[in-house]
Amino acid sequence: MPTAPQTTDELYQALQENGRRPYGRTRTVTAEELVDAAEQFAEPVPLVHALLDLQEAYTYGSEPRKSPVVFARLLTLFDERPDVFDERGRHLLFWRFKWVSNALRALPEVPLAGLRQWLTEMRDRYGKAGLGLHPYYGQAYQLAAHIGEDTALAYELWAGRTRTPLSDCEACEICEVALYHLAAGDDERALSAWEPVLDGKESCREEPARSFSYALLPLLRTGRVDRARELHLAGYRGCRRNPSMSGEVGRHLEFCALTGNEARGLELLAENRSLFDEVDSPLDLLDFLTGAEVLLQRVELLGHGELPAAGYAGRTWTVAGLRAEVRGRADDLAARFDARNGTTAHTDRRGARLDRAPLLDTLELTLRTRGLDDVTPAAPVATSAARTTTAVPETLPELIRQARALDEQGHPDAQACWARLRTLATARGYTHPDDPAVGPLVQLRADLLADEASRAGEKGEFTAALYEEAAGLYDDAGAPGQAAVARACALLDTAGIPAEGVDGAETKAAALSAAHASMVRLHEETPGLAPYQEARLLRLRATALGIRLQTSGSEEHVAPVFAEVDLLHAFATRHDFGGQISGALLLRAGTYAISGDLSAAVAEVDGLLDRLKAHGPAWHLPRALGLRGRLRLGLQNAQAAQAAHADLAEGLRLAADWPADAVDTARLHGDLAEACMHLGRPDEALRHLTRSADLDLRGGSRTDAFCAYSNAAQLCLDLGRVEDCIALLDSLLAEPDVAAGEMDGRLVAQLRLTRARALRAGEDLKAAAVEFVALAAESAGWDDDPGSHAMIAAETAVLLGESGEFGRAREAADQALAAHALAPRYEQLSNCLRELARLQAQQQGPDGLADALAYLTDAGRIADEARVAEYEAHGRSLDTALAYEQGRVNAYVGEYEDALAALEKAIALLGEPGPEEDRVGEWAECVRLAGAVEGIYLKRPAPALTRLDAAVSRLTALGHTEETEQLTSLAARLRDEE
Repeated sequence: MPTAPQTTDELYQALQENGRRPYGRTRTVTAEELVDAAEQFAEPVPLVHALLDLQEAYTYGSEPRKSPVVFARLLTLFDERPDVFDERGRHLLFWRFKWVSNALRALPEVPLAGLRQWLTEMRDRYGKAGLGLHPYYGQAYQLAAHIGEDTALAYELWAGRTRTPLSDCEACEICEVALYHLAAGDDERALSAWEPVLDGKESCREEPARSFSYALLPLLRTGRVDRARELHLAGYRGCRRNPSMSGEVGRHLEFCALTGNEARGLELLAENRSLFDEVDSPLDLLDFLTGAEVLLQRVELLGHGELPAAGYAGRTWTVAGLRAEVRGRADDLAARFDARNGTTAHTDRRGARLDRAPLLDTLELTLRTRGLDDVTPAAPVATSAARTTTAVPETLPELIRQARALDEQGHPDAQACWARLRTLATARGYTHPDDPAVGPLVQLRADLLADEASRAGEKGEFTAALYEEAAGLYDDAGAPGQAAVARACALLDTAGIPAEGVDGAETKAAALSAAHASMVRLHEETPGLAPYQEARLLRLRATALGIRLQTSGSEEHVAPVFAEVDLLHAFATRHDFGGQISGALLLRAGTYAISGDLSAAVAEVDGLLDRLKAHGPAWHLPRALGLRGRLRLGLQNAQAAQAAHADLAEGLRLAADWPADAVDTARLHGDLAEACMHLGRPDEALRHLTRSADLDLRGGSRTDAFCAYSNAAQLCLDLGRVEDCIALLDSLLAEPDVAAGEMDGRLVAQLRLTRARALRAGEDLKAAAVEFVALAAESAGWDDDPGSHAMIAAETAVLLGESGEFGRAREAADQALAAHALAPRYEQLSNCLRELARLQAQQQGPDGLADALAYLTDAGRIADEARVAEYEAHGRSLDTALAYEQGRVNAYVGEYEDALAALEKAIALLGEPGPEEDRVGEWAECVRLAGAVEGIYLKRPAPALTRLDAAVSRLTALGHTEETEQLTSLAARLRDEE
């Protein structure tokens, strides 16, 4: 706290500001400082408020040792000066007897006699104050349940009494009832009791997150698997990283362990690593540690005890090491509670959790399915082949010869051979064969470098340096043909780098032209080229010109591509190089597609597929089917989309026989997702998107993977699967390279933006606002993309307005307007400003009119600018929307004449509806609101009825009967009131 409050007004303002902070050390320390500040004032009321806030910070910050101390001060103040406690303060004081009971129960060092003495104090105080004893019996039951003795009697004494205003909230009491039945082994009765909380009908600060965590296993045991999954996603988000809900986190970890989601459990454990050191409540810590141990025990039993695990700060942990540490600490805590209570309840409950067998072999909890093998540190795998059709030779000379022979064919099994050779050649003590047939060691090193470059290129990485190094080694080995091919690859990679600036495409096209010319010279000047090397050079030449055409889109670049493709096709046919023939036909089809002749492109691939089915190579079939599928999608009709889906699905089926990266299985899944969207099958599309991302991630293409996951998250949000969306994004944003800032910043910002929108859709406005404000601040520095900043700042402004923070909303809106001036976003800004005007008028009434009208003035200026720029809105026109909002805003604040005039303007701008008008609903709503303003608020029912009756007649004649319902209802109301 920069400076201590000097007046009571400043103190109350500081308390209010601190109350908006999340529970944790910052809020608690500030609350402590505010108590110190309150003690300087002569009047005790500010101190009461400060102490109440401090006790709340201790309670929800998981510091039970300090909460009773603060309450003791409050109780002393109440005894000395009861008059300083107003009705609210008195209610809070007696309510918090229960907080102290909970705090003392959580501390094993507090004797059992002390707990009972406190309950006696609570009963006596309640009786003296004339308050009902239901809350006291509730605390007596919770103590009995904690000890594990006489729970049935204590439950009956509590549950049979009438609730009072000081009883725990309905949601918390429902949870206690359900837990009683759960402890008795009656899952069905527990779940039945829980229904109002699980269905969202009852809630409080801790609920439903607390109940969700307890209900997970009963739901599984009773076969409600989908419901358990749903509550895990929603419930975990409500308790993660929260010290006062560490027990709930532990139960989510246990749930992961018992459903085959051990990898997700380790991910969640890492996200909550701070809880090992931040939880000050021994009882909550015991609950958390036991849940963590269930997970760690399961991972170790599956043979992954050496996996890294997130644990106590200050050292690096393995699963096995952390499990041993956790077991020792949790056993000690359970023993301390049992010693205090004189029972074995806590040790027994812990043992029951640890002895519980998995309830499901596997349950897909999130869209990002991961197993323990996926989190095992390992060297990159060269191939993810579903099968290898060619046996890897045992002897080194045979292995080298086979790798080169398969590589000449472009056969996918070459990858396995190169991977094996890389392992052997880099091992200590490697001895190269003295065999003229395999050449010198330097040639093998060149081969391995070229293979490494090829695999890196498939991931979109820059490879020219690797190819140049390989070419130099080939020169040293006396292999000029191979050196020429490597240099041609380097030329293509260098020329293919995207150029920046307004002339970027032109610059890149020129670079590709120069690269092609250099390749032609290499081809002509390199002596002794083998036929397969010539074919590769021809393929690279054609590819360079194909990329140039794709870059420029120039018609003059079409013919040169066809000419090079014809050379390649003729040469490959003459030498019977099946793979290169297929490559030539694929290039030809692609050229037709780029030049706009999709039908010719499809026909070309039809011929290629016939050839591949007859002559091979078989591993080209999935790619060819994928290309035809993409081309058919480009035809943009339902029949073509269905055929595209069939092609892509068949391509995926055939791809299962080959390494995923050799046939680009990830792209097939991505294209199939697009086909599914065309066919209106979004859930199927979502499965293919996540599978595509999965494969890219495993193949090392992290940027492609995160882009696919980003699309999947957006689709999730569009489908209303908010919790799935948030869980997926939380998992991605927790990745080490993302947390370390190594992933592309704009891509990460897009993930965060989607998450913020999902939080908003899930009505977690506070969390959404925090993320939006942070993104708006970051995007303000995107000098190259002010349009995105305008969009983000506009969304931030509306969200702040929804939260009632109109000062901050105005600041964000001004940021959006400033960015809009650099990169116009007419419709987005108009929508933002109109919505802010509506919110301010609706929430503040006449007091907010001036600010609301200022927003509408800004929106009017945006509409004028759009008109000058001849911008056409995607939705209703900006002028119509503005007039309608002016009507609503003025109606909210009681300026009914102005409201009616604005609404009549909106009706005029919309014009009379026609039979096929898509704005009928909007027109009818304008008429309805105008009728309400005129007939009800301006008390002029006759003209209002004339307006409404005419509109009903008009709409009925046009067949728009659904839109007349509200108009007819309003007219009937006006007639009844006449």
